[in-house]
Amino acid sequence: MSRWRALADQKRGREAEALAATFLAQQGLVVVARNVRNRYGEIDLIARDGAILVFVEVRLRGSQTFGGAVASISTQKQQRLWRAAQHYLAELGQEPPCRFDAIFLEALDAGKLHWQRDILHASR
Repeated sequence: MSRWRALADQKRGREAEALAATFLAQQGLVVVARNVRNRYGEIDLIARDGAILVFVEVRLRGSQTFGGAVASISTQKQQRLWRAAQHYLAELGQEPPCRFDAIFLEALDAGKLHWQRDILHASR
């Protein structure tokens, strides 16, 4: 992949995360962090839904090829999200009730956004 293509993909990813953050705020959640990175991975958005801390994965796909956005969260990605969230909570020094959600966008300009709650079960 060329450097220009990678930069364009990063820009589209940031735009998708901004759309997702706006959508979640409209649904009453409060976004408390964005692009949290640690040695286990990256958490796109962290929000509060009342007393629940919500770790949000944002997925953007240009087409349904290879299953689209929903199919793009592999078991390996789920495990990385889980470990990154555990690390975040350890640094936070708290263990509030948590949930893992995903925001799926098939294209930035199509206006199609799907919010799937509880993609992982925090009782692992």
